[in-house]
Amino acid sequence: MDGITQLNEYVEVDEEQKSAIASIRPAIKEIRIKSERMLCDVKHSRAENLEMLDAADYDMDFLEDRIVMSKIPGYADEPFEPLEKVCPECNRKYPSSENFCMDCLVSLKKITDKTDIRAISTSPELDYVRKNESDNIITDENITLINDFNFTYDDFTEVIRSIKAQSFKNMDRLIKENSIILDSLDVLDKVLLFAKSFVEVEYKSYGGELGYFEFDKIYVDDRQRKSLQITTIIHELSHFLFREILIRTVCKILDVSKNSHVESVVTYILSASVFNRLIDEYAAHSVEGRFTIFGYQDYSSFKVLQKELDPEHTDIAKTIGNTFAICIRDLLEGFIDWDLRDEIKTQFLNDTIEEPDYAELRFESCTRLSDDGFMKAIWLILTEGFADIDVDVVNSYMREFAN
Repeated sequence: MDGITQLNEYVEVDEEQKSAIASIRPAIKEIRIKSERMLCDVKHSRAENLEMLDAADYDMDFLEDRIVMSKIPGYADEPFEPLEKVCPECNRKYPSSENFCMDCLVSLKKITDKTDIRAISTSPELDYVRKNESDNIITDENITLINDFNFTYDDFTEVIRSIKAQSFKNMDRLIKENSIILDSLDVLDKVLLFAKSFVEVEYKSYGGELGYFEFDKIYVDDRQRKSLQITTIIHELSHFLFREILIRTVCKILDVSKNSHVESVVTYILSASVFNRLIDEYAAHSVEGRFTIFGYQDYSSFKVLQKELDPEHTDIAKTIGNTFAICIRDLLEGFIDWDLRDEIKTQFLNDTIEEPDYAELRFESCTRLSDDGFMKAIWLILTEGFADIDVDVVNSYMREFAN
């Protein structure tokens, strides 16, 4: 841990963000009033919509009774057709005899044919092929290579680009193989499909955790509201990407292809150190917070972990985590663009019942590492991790990855 304090000389402060964070505390009352008004408007609008839906249900019941008794006026020779098709663009429903939406000029889809994104089984291809194949990277020669750290920020940029490119290829394959019309999906399904282009996602319906990432799978509790499922997926996907970045960094330094042994070693390095876990957790919370509506940010698991470190180490862990978070956010924003983020905000407003809590905003960081400092931080994480490897634990992780 001696090298941690040396990273302070590489810390850069975003003065604009620092000023914004500093102004939060005195402005909280005003922000809260505005948010309460916004939520009140949303709830009022929701109540009006419910009244309209109730009226519509009444009209449909009345119409169905009339259909049972006779035929629709004007169609005396034709029975009433059920609405069995849908336009993938505008989502308008049509009877089975229709084939096209003449407004959108697209073919209609059977309603029963709508793809259930949750049911899609994926095996994302995220290979990283290098010159050598090795089932054991814990050697004296490799430890020397890690210590020498022949890895630049340009190499880091190439690693990020490789992850992003492969995920988009995976997503394109999923869309084509399952005949998915992306624009017809709701916001949760879009985010879920995006996550499945990186890693397998499964749903759970037990336990107190909103979700977790373990080995090569994300688990999400589907008892949550859609907005919380979205942020849970983003949070756990950030954990996966944090690990994937370090895996490819190790592969590039050692010039070995990605395999279960490399994955297990990096998993061990991230889990065995409280300092590394704190960095990982802070990065995931920061990325999640970027896509969460203002006032609903959450740093709960970070707050639990930070109690195990002294404040000085906590501060630099936040800075490293924030620097990772910036890179991961940039990667995710290739898909989660402005339009999709607006959809996420709308989903939050539609199903949020709690009042906003701005206290969590004080955990946001306005500091990041310079490019050289960031590389030094990654070097520190890897060198200290390789110096204290528990081979038995790594082997147990390999068995888990094989399952």
